Amino acid sequence: MNLILGTGPLAMSVMRELVKRGELVKMVNSSGIADVPQGVLLVKADLMDEGQATAVMKDARTIYQCAQPAYHKWGSLSARMQDNIVSGAMASEAKLVVAENLYMYGFVKGSIHEQLPDAPSSKKGEIRAALSQKLIKLHRDGSLQVAIGRGADFFGPCVRNSSVGDRFFKPIVEGKACTVLGNPDKKHTYTFIDDFGKALVLLSNHEDSFGQVWHVPNADTITTRQFAEMAYRIVGKPARVKSMGRGMLRLGGLFIPEARESIEMMYQFENDFIVDSRKFSDRFGVMPTPLEQALSLTIEWYLSRSSS
Repeated sequence: MNLILGTGPLAMSVMRELVKRGELVKMVNSSGIADVPQGVLLVKADLMDEGQATAVMKDARTIYQCAQPAYHKWGSLSARMQDNIVSGAMASEAKLVVAENLYMYGFVKGSIHEQLPDAPSSKKGEIRAALSQKLIKLHRDGSLQVAIGRGADFFGPCVRNSSVGDRFFKPIVEGKACTVLGNPDKKHTYTFIDDFGKALVLLSNHEDSFGQVWHVPNADTITTRQFAEMAYRIVGKPARVKSMGRGMLRLGGLFIPEARESIEMMYQFENDFIVDSRKFSDRFGVMPTPLEQALSLTIEWYLSRSSS
C-alpha cells in the first residue's frame, strides 16, 4: 500500500501519478475530508500524535511525506511531526520519500545544487537543515530507507498558498495587476507541482535514489517578471506586475502570521534564485514540463474555478 501523508496540492499530485500507474493509494489528513477519486482511501489521523501516526502507517509499503504544519507554526511543530512520521515508518518497515524545500542552503551566489553544504541564513533554514540531516543519518545508520526530493516555490493546479498561488494567478486571469515578492527582475526557479509529484513517485521506485537528496526537475529559470509576462500572454491580457517588499510584509505581519513568517525568506526573492536539477534529469532521463505548458495548465485550472 502506498501511503500519502497530507492532501494538499503536492500530495494530490503524488496521488494522481500513483493512480495513473494503477497503484493502491491511501491518503491521510487531520480532518478525514478531501476531494479524492473513487478507489483512493482517505483516513483521518493527527500526525502530531505519535500513536495515531504509527497506527495509520501500519501496513504501508511506501510513505510519501507531503504534510506540513501551518506556515506560521512550521518552526515549532515540524520536528515533532517528523519524529512521529519516522517512528511510524520504522515500525512498519516502509520506505520513506520526503518532500523538502530549499531553505537549508541559505543565500547562494550562483546555482543551487545538491552538493552544496547546508548553510542556512534563517531560523526556518536551520530547522530544515536539522530535519534533513537527521533523515540522512537514519538512512546511513540502516534504520530507515529515506529518499529526499527538494523543490522550489511551486505552482500549478490546486496550488493556492504559494508565492505564485492565488495572489499571483487570480489577478492575472482577471486581467488585473499581480503581486510578486521582492525584485521581479531577479531570476527565480519555480517548480511545477505535477513535476514534483511525479519525481517523488519515480524516486520511490529506484533503490539507488535512497540515501540521497534530489532536486526535482525544473524548467529553465527566468525572471519573475518574465514568468508573469508569459502567464499574461497565455490569458491574452497586458502584463501588470507589482512587487511587495519587506516593508509591506512587516505591515501585513501585524495581522497575518504567514506574512510575518515570510520576511526572513525574502533573500530568495531579492537575489537570483537558480536551482540546478540536472542530477535528477541525468539519472532518470526525465525532463520538466515546458514552462508555457505548465502555465497553461495552471491558468486553465484558475479559469475553471472562476467560471464555476
